[in-house]
Amino acid sequence: MLVHKTECPGLLILEPRVFQDERGFFLESYNREAFHLVGIDCEFVQDNHAYSRDAGVMRGFHFQLPPFAQAKLVWVSRGAVLDVVVDLRKGAPSFGRCQHVILSAANFKRMYIPRGFGHAYVTIMPDTEFQYKVDAPYRPDHERGIAWNDPDIAFDWTPALGERPPILSEKDRRLGSFADFDSPFIHEEN
Repeated sequence: MLVHKTECPGLLILEPRVFQDERGFFLESYNREAFHLVGIDCEFVQDNHAYSRDAGVMRGFHFQLPPFAQAKLVWVSRGAVLDVVVDLRKGAPSFGRCQHVILSAANFKRMYIPRGFGHAYVTIMPDTEFQYKVDAPYRPDHERGIAWNDPDIAFDWTPALGERPPILSEKDRRLGSFADFDSPFIHEEN
């Protein structure tokens, strides 16, 4: 597995070894020992699978508050997304900054997102399936979010959306602002 560090401490882009031939492909989507060797020491407790019918479906920025904050391992098994995170950890050198990557069924990339990040993605192909593992269970009373188009985050979604508006859930239309969010997340040096 190739591991690419990012500007955000702890946030990793992962490329598994893929064995392909005329029949198709094989890869290890998760291997606890291999992840431990690259510094990912969380115990995943839940797998999630989301389907988006259209290109332009936006989800996020989502996160959960402590004590149910979640680390995530995310990837796409069909289609493609522009996957974006914002660092919400006070004291992190990348606090308030975004990191992004194209995740697709064709490139097999994964992103490991530590606790303390807001996570969003927009589909760039129709019929996209997005999968992820989390290390804490879903707790609706601890769920929070920041608007995808927050002016303080100022991420440019134009390469994925063009001039069209995203397709949003009612919940995502009501997400709060970065300026009004008093983050409980603290960056800890490793």
